[in-house]
Amino acid sequence: MDKDADVLGKYRHISDKLKKRFLKKPNVSEGSEQFASLAKILKQQESPQYAGFCCLAQARCEHSLSNPAGEAQALVNAARNFLEADIALRDLKCPNFDEHISAAVNCYSHAIRVHLENKQTALAAALSIELGNALRDIGKTSEAIVHYQKAADLQIISPLDCLDSMQYAASGKIETKDYDGALNTLTEMVQIIHDKGGVTDGGKPMGAFCDFLARAEITRVLLLMLLQPTPQRIRPEHAQTLEKYAWESTENNTPVNYMSEDLFLLLQSVVMACQVKDFESLKALQVELWPMLQTEQNQLLHLVIQELEHPSGEGL
Repeated sequence: MDKDADVLGKYRHISDKLKKRFLKKPNVSEGSEQFASLAKILKQQESPQYAGFCCLAQARCEHSLSNPAGEAQALVNAARNFLEADIALRDLKCPNFDEHISAAVNCYSHAIRVHLENKQTALAAALSIELGNALRDIGKTSEAIVHYQKAADLQIISPLDCLDSMQYAASGKIETKDYDGALNTLTEMVQIIHDKGGVTDGGKPMGAFCDFLARAEITRVLLLMLLQPTPQRIRPEHAQTLEKYAWESTENNTPVNYMSEDLFLLLQSVVMACQVKDFESLKALQVELWPMLQTEQNQLLHLVIQELEHPSGEGL
């Protein structure tokens, strides 16, 4: 209790020195340094929430000094401290009203706004992703998706970064069972790749764009097999994707050059097995595909098999 009183006393002492007095200008720069020092001490004492309040006070000082870089960094430090406090409560299974995570979100959002006001789009996008990851780690995936999408919007002039953020958003939608939303996001990714990915002499996207395209297409095919849209309701671009996996299209050559022939043929077999509802063949294909797919894709394939075995009966 004495320690808490001492900390509160130091905080008040610093705040009092910053109050305007007759014929005396407060030393805001010194106050900022003292709040930062007090925050460091509190963090060492495992009191991150109080350290967060000190960082907020530091941010106000930096704002008064017209130092946006210092203000944004202090806000980020405050956000990370509040986030640490929230995680500590969750680890201890303590009841809470999400006050720490709410404070963290507010601090991140304020820091993002400061960066945007100063034309630092890349830094704002990076913080949006950091906030999204933090929310996803504590089970708030639906809220995280919003920040991933915001990051993607900010990164539109940097296609690879934009695709990375969109991939986070698509994965979040799959995690929350928004399969239609995930399919739409992945389709947007494919369009960006075709528009900005360039092509090699062989006609395939260059470098990392090729990897993004392969991952997006595999996931899209599996989502389409899970959703099973009717011919009347399937979007033209999705119908075109599935046409590549029809037997007739591969009689002369493989219609894609951004994944291995073995992977393509296995994926084609999955499409065919789903169309004829061949459950046993699909189970056999799952064994072969398992080491070739990512964890998220394997989960989708498992759901496809479950749906084929026990149809939900819900039409699209």
